[in-house]
Parts: sequence; C-alpha cells; structure tokens
Amino acid sequence: MAGRICQWTDNGFGRKGWSHYGASKAGQLGFLRGTALELAPLGITDDAVLPGNVRTEGLDALGEEYLRRMTASIPLGRLGEPADIAHAVGFLASDEAAFITGQTLTVDGGQTVPESLDALAPATDAL
Repeated sequence: MAGRICQWTDNGFGRKGWSHYGASKAGQLGFLRGTALELAPLGITDDAVLPGNVRTEGLDALGEEYLRRMTASIPLGRLGEPADIAHAVGFLASDEAAFITGQTLTVDGGQTVPESLDALAPATDAL
C-alpha cells in the first residue's frame, strides 16, 4: 500500500484573543506527526501545507487597508494566489515527495520569516 495525505492547516502563531485557535492548530500538527509515524510502514506519507495570506474573495472582503498592511508584511511583496498553494499540495502529493513525511511546508511569501516588520525596512548600511 502507498499513498499521500496532505493536510491543510496554519502555523497557529500566537494572536491575542485567539488562544483557542492556536491550540487547535498545535493539536493538528501533533496529529500530523503521529499519523506520519503510524502510516510510514504502509508507504503512506502525511504532510501539511501552511498557507499564508492568499488573495480570495474572503480576504478581499476585509478591505483595502487590510490588504495593504498584509502585503507590506510579506517579503515577496504580494499576496499569495490559490495556484501557489495548489502547486505546493501537488508537489507533496507527487512521487518527487515520496521521502518526505511528517513535515510542514509554509507557503506565505516569507511572511513568517522576519521577527518584526522592522526587519523588512531597507538596510541603511551597505553590506
């Protein structure tokens, strides 16, 4: 038997007033790691894609100011597109990912890389 499971979740970073959400995402990631271990002997991989802000009708409904602030917080300078996430899922479901299991793939344009928005400011000194 062989196969692929690709979960969809979030990194669950702490957000004031959202501790219940973060706890649920931590539980999902723990479940991912457990099932990856249990299913590996059967040739089944279990991984997860953690999408960042993706341009959808739901995100658009939050307004232009929200979209501007979110875009400014992404090092690649743009919101994600549904196709960006689909490509990640497609990779994890492919034969090329056969040796990957129990892992998460964050697809967020680098949004979770900087420790603060100050890290995105232009450098003042030449390297």
